[in-house]
Amino acid sequence: MSAGVSNRGDVGTVRTIDEILIRAPLERVFQVASGVERWPAILPHYRWVRFLDRRDGGGTVEMAAWRPFGLLRYPVWWVSEITVDRRACEVRYRHVRGITRGMDVVWRLVPQPNVLQDSALPSPPFRVGTPSGTAQPEAVLVTVVHEWRGPAWPLVGPLAASLVIGPVFIHGIASRTLVGIKRELEGADERE
Repeated sequence: MSAGVSNRGDVGTVRTIDEILIRAPLERVFQVASGVERWPAILPHYRWVRFLDRRDGGGTVEMAAWRPFGLLRYPVWWVSEITVDRRACEVRYRHVRGITRGMDVVWRLVPQPNVLQDSALPSPPFRVGTPSGTAQPEAVLVTVVHEWRGPAWPLVGPLAASLVIGPVFIHGIASRTLVGIKRELEGADERE
């Protein structure tokens, strides 16, 4: 998994990027990534996820998670407008309530053909009879980008966002979410 936090883009904008390769079919990865109501059942750091309003392709969702610090867990909460775009293989969020109000988030799912097997990981399922006639693993690169100008706190807002909220909280929760989704999907392949 790779991650990064930068202040690129607009001055004062914090951008965190987390990504992970998941060895599972695109449709299954998209289903789990966009099925946020199920996250508390598969991701132990999520306390709850509830739709406050549903619309075709999205709605308003309230989410709460824990950010662990050793034996301690810090509770976090936010409300987002979610848009699920199956055609683009993207899930977009606009945070509308909570300390991260104004944050834009995009989950991008990109199929990765010809992925080499990592010997440290369990064997993924293979598709047989691909156009080249060779067996290739199905894999999806999931990239989560958060962009935010920080909380509306005079003077310290951008500093708090770039030094603490982005790298500690946003990255901390996003990276756990990606690892948990990977574990759920790749573990499910092992059980089938």
